Amino acid sequence: MEDTQEIDEVQEEVISDKTSEKEEETRDEVLARHRKEISQLQKKEVEMKKQAARGSKAEQKTKKKQVEEEVSQLSTKLKEKHAKELSTLGYSTGNGNEKSNLDNLVKAIAGVTVSTQPENTKVSKAKQRRDKRAQQEAERELRIQAEQNDIISDRMVENEKLERKLKPLGLTVCEIKPDGHCLYRALENQLGHLSGGKSPYTFQELRQLAAAYMRKHTSDFLPFCLSENLIEGDSDESIAQRFENYCKEVESTAIWGGQLELGALTHCLKKHIVIFSGSFPDVEMGKEYKPVHGIGSSSSSIMLSYHKHAFGLGEHYNSVVST
Repeated sequence: MEDTQEIDEVQEEVISDKTSEKEEETRDEVLARHRKEISQLQKKEVEMKKQAARGSKAEQKTKKKQVEEEVSQLSTKLKEKHAKELSTLGYSTGNGNEKSNLDNLVKAIAGVTVSTQPENTKVSKAKQRRDKRAQQEAERELRIQAEQNDIISDRMVENEKLERKLKPLGLTVCEIKPDGHCLYRALENQLGHLSGGKSPYTFQELRQLAAAYMRKHTSDFLPFCLSENLIEGDSDESIAQRFENYCKEVESTAIWGGQLELGALTHCLKKHIVIFSGSFPDVEMGKEYKPVHGIGSSSSSIMLSYHKHAFGLGEHYNSVVST
């Protein structure tokens, strides 16, 4: 494959031993480099998939499988390299009595300061929630290392099912940057396609629209936040304050978006939204805004794809466009 030389270069860039640059790295420097290397591999995977989407359908299918295999090899090597380096810092991925050690690891990768709390020191509820959210985000990255082989397999099945669903409709997936803003970036991409040029809203402005709508219609969203444990019940703060804190995170952080935010944006934009998936039944939102001519290349509906197994990061959204 023509990408072989390029893959070798990626292996040297992402997986190579950097001890020649520094004789010794601090713990924080090692963890920061690990995050960067994981991000580089994700970006490279997106680029490789775009390159593989060229040529005839048969060529694309062959290249796609080759890319999946090569990414799996790269991920395995990266996982082994990181595990070896982390073991020198006192971390272990073994079973048994390692839970406390691993808890510290995922917090450290997320950028949370790891320190031993005095036994009699009471940790505030707010800090517990922040640490829990940071740990959940860090665990997304750890899944890339701990479950990569299974994820690759599940992702291939998911993508093939999605492709079989979209192809008869003359649609295909447009890859979106895999970060906490992916839902909003996908919406921005869709609005650009629908307007025939630049989107009227940036992904950050879409976040602000969603938060503003949720604040204005608190009664429509607060019960779902509570039922989905987005707002924890055990807290010194009032429910209203916790809901406001959640809205602030929606508009000003990289917290991952989902159906609650899509429900708000379908009304803000007055758009029918369709979410295709290879793992779950398709979802429609804002049916009152559905165009009479239906879904397809000439539709004014917003079309997204939901990926459960993308990049080992959990939920991911892409834009769906005409082929």
